[in-house]
This record gives sequence, C-alpha cells and structure tokens, in this order.
Amino acid sequence: MTASGKERVVVAMSGGVDSSVSAALLLEQGYEVIGIMLRLWAEPGRFNGRRDNRCCTRDQMLDAHFVARKLGIPFEVIDAQEVFRQRVVEQFIEGYSQGITPNPCLYCNRHIRFTFLLNEALARGATHLATGHYARVTRAPDGTFELRKGVDPAKDQSYVLSVLTQEQLQHAMFPVGGYTKPEVRELARRFGLPVASKGDSQDLCFVADGDYRRFLRAYAPQAFQPGPIRLRSGEVVGEHRGLPAYTIGQRKGLGISWAEPLYVIEKKVATNTLIVGTRAELGRERLHAGEMNWIAGGPPEGTIRAEVKIRYKARFIPAHVTPIGETEADIRLEEPLPDITPGQGVVIYDGELVLGGGIITRAE
Repeated sequence: MTASGKERVVVAMSGGVDSSVSAALLLEQGYEVIGIMLRLWAEPGRFNGRRDNRCCTRDQMLDAHFVARKLGIPFEVIDAQEVFRQRVVEQFIEGYSQGITPNPCLYCNRHIRFTFLLNEALARGATHLATGHYARVTRAPDGTFELRKGVDPAKDQSYVLSVLTQEQLQHAMFPVGGYTKPEVRELARRFGLPVASKGDSQDLCFVADGDYRRFLRAYAPQAFQPGPIRLRSGEVVGEHRGLPAYTIGQRKGLGISWAEPLYVIEKKVATNTLIVGTRAELGRERLHAGEMNWIAGGPPEGTIRAEVKIRYKARFIPAHVTPIGETEADIRLEEPLPDITPGQGVVIYDGELVLGGGIITRAE
C-alpha cells in the first residue's frame, strides 16, 4: 500500500484505446495509477516521412499524455531504445540471417514489457504492471497463476503472452481481457477518452515502412546472397534472391514456371538453398519446439492432448504434445499444416487455459 492507502499499478500506455481504458478501469476500481510509455528504437534518420517507432510516435505520446491528464494520473516517458534494439531488433535480424522467421512480439513481451518495464514499475512501488492486452490472469486452486484467453476470440492476445513466467504473471494485470473490443470502445466513450475510435497498433513497429525485406537488406545485407531453388529431388528450377526474402508456404514471387504451383517448403542455410515443392509436399504433421515456457512452472507429465496455434492469427489445431525435459517438446498434429515456420511461436492450450509455448525449431 502507498501513503494514500491504495495499491499502486503502473499502466503501460501506448496512446491507444486498450491501454487508455485499462488505466480508467483501474482508477475506477480504486487503484493508484501511474502511466508509463516506452520510447523504443526506430530506424535512424527519416524514411518516407517516418522517424519514430510506430508504437510510440509523437502523436501517440501526445494521445497518451492527453488521456493521462484527462484521468488525472502521473505520466512519464522512459527511454528503452537500447534494450529494445538489443533484445528485439537484433534478435529479429539474427533470426532471419539464420534462415528462421522470428516473432518480435514474443521477444518484446518477454524482455521489454515484462522484464524492463516491470522492473521500472516495481522500482516505483507498484505491485502490478497493467497492459491493454486481451487476456486474463487467474489463480489455480494450488495458488499458481494461470494465463487464459481474452473473452473476445477475435482479439485474444494470449498467444504473444505465452512467454510469461509465474514471477511475471503474479505482477501482471490485463484489465480489458474480460471485455470485447466493441465494449472497450464503449467504455472509452463513457470515460470521455479522446481515443475511443482510434485504430489498433501495427506489428513490426520498428520497421519504418512496414517492409521487412527492405529493412533486412539494409541491416543484414550479407544474408541476401543469391542461390539455387531446388525440388526435393535436387533438381534446380531457379535462383532465389536471398533466403530472408521468402517465407514457408509462399507461392507467389518465386519466378518459377512449372507444370503445377510450387511453394516454399524449406530454407537450407548451410547450402543457401531454397527448397520448393507441391502443396501436397508442403503439409507437415509434426514439429519440434525449443525455449519452452510452461506457465505452471514445469511441463506436464507424459504426453497430453491439447490444442496448438502456430501463429497469432492461426486457427487452433488438436495435437499430442510430449515434453522433452524442461524446455523442449515434440508436437504431433492431428491434421497437416502447410505453414509451420521455424522461428515462430507454438502455443499450447487446454480450452481457454494457456499451458505454455515455445519456439518452433523444425517441422517434419
């Protein structure tokens, strides 16, 4: 408790409707609220009129400031450019250079929001860090913290929060997780917030124009070495422009004329080779995951049947999950998927409960 007798909560403010309503809800519930916005790394100089990280532009900072003033709460901006560059941007560049497709939102939530910013919140005497994510935290009968889907299936963001540990979850609050997006906008209007109709933020916030291929050519030019495009048989059918320019499941833009449509099915970094094949060859029913984070603190015993998602917007697929030690898992899908991509996250669910998640290392 603070001197005012209220529990203090820091809200990660973005200038958007979700974090703004989160702050307003917490105030209404009797908390002492502090708003903090992070200044994140962006490409230096100007590019197509942009020079800000798209998660923290000057306009967004002004919106967050206006919301904080409307609510009567303290607001500050903290410089997190260097830690963001090291933990998120360099991971992104290194991942693509190694032939995988990393998800920067997973690294951001693990290292920036719920490590760097959480530590800043705790240093200010706060008991919790609140964000505008559509997810929920509950307590299990044994006292462990649980991560659950947000109630709005169209906005559920539990996938990108699957990296959180028990230590982080005990300090996490997601005030809008129990609402739908239309309900959150209505709450914003009821609270008189000027961001009620504001659009959602964009992924790849640090890429000025949203073109990750252009970004990678600028920051990892050594990864863009032309090489052969081959069939599984080894037959050369074309030349690629550099492995980072392609994604698993890609069909268009290969520059190949063939009797039937060909898709990217594998990237072999060691030989700088792009492997293509028919749609029938693309499907995979088994994947291996590393960097597993089990929300309860440890893996389940033996093989379990669950549902998995291999991308934030992907559908849920029934699967059999076998933990391998503490940090790996073998996952057998009950139906083949065409776009299992090393570097992306795989998240495991039991109904609305998030069991854990990891990083896809290979598909078979």
